[in-house]
Amino acid sequence: MTLKEGQRVTLAADTRLTGPVAPAEDSTGAVAGFLSLAAGTEGTVERVVEHVDQGEDVREYERLKSLLDSFGHDMPAQSREQLEQKVASLEPAWTAYRERGPRVTVRVRFDNGFILDGADAGVFTPA
Repeated sequence: MTLKEGQRVTLAADTRLTGPVAPAEDSTGAVAGFLSLAAGTEGTVERVVEHVDQGEDVREYERLKSLLDSFGHDMPAQSREQLEQKVASLEPAWTAYRERGPRVTVRVRFDNGFILDGADAGVFTPA
């Protein structure tokens, strides 16, 4: 599911926001409680951010695979075989990256006025 800016969404599960809530003027450090948003809370997507977290192995796989595809046929046999082995050793990281896909976070303004920013898109369903 791909979320888009302006799309209406519903929070899929109860979500406890981290960190204690305390009155700003309270100098004692007393905790007033914790803030949670209930499943079913509706809002509007204000921003969608796609994070490309490739990691070193994925970048190296892309670099070496490109090298092999572009110049492998002109390489000496032993060099090509070493490169093929290195590419093959990095392939599990590449496969996992492709299956996982990019991480998507959203900023949602809920109808109750709260704003949740940097939330994983997977915690929302289309309204």
